[in-house]
Amino acid sequence: MLGEVLAHLCAKPNTIKYPFEPAVVEAGLRGKIKFVAEKCIGCKICVKDCPADAITITKIGDKRFECVFDLDKCIYCAQCVDSCPKKALSVTNEFELAQLDKHKLRFVFHAPDAPPTPPAPAAQPEPPVAKTA
Repeated sequence: MLGEVLAHLCAKPNTIKYPFEPAVVEAGLRGKIKFVAEKCIGCKICVKDCPADAITITKIGDKRFECVFDLDKCIYCAQCVDSCPKKALSVTNEFELAQLDKHKLRFVFHAPDAPPTPPAPAAQPEPPVAKTA
């Protein structure tokens, strides 16, 4: 037993000084969800598959959708990311999300502005018709 104690006294600690040293984020970490409105087709499969009911997709205009994401409900399972057919949702490695105010945990991803519609071409005046007698 004395050998085990001495080995642990001389060994490097397995923990890091987290707030003072940056945390090492492993590949595949399921952190905060990111939404790309340009890719969304409004199928709402992500809303149906979310076990925590943390996602709301709203149609804003023609082929324009807005996503409201409630991180206080999210369980970070990334089921929404896996089920999105157009890959409009993705996970980030952002994990430091603690807040005292619940309203700061609600993220609204706004749809981009609609491209301006080109003006209709001006009507061309008809050429005068020559009178025949």
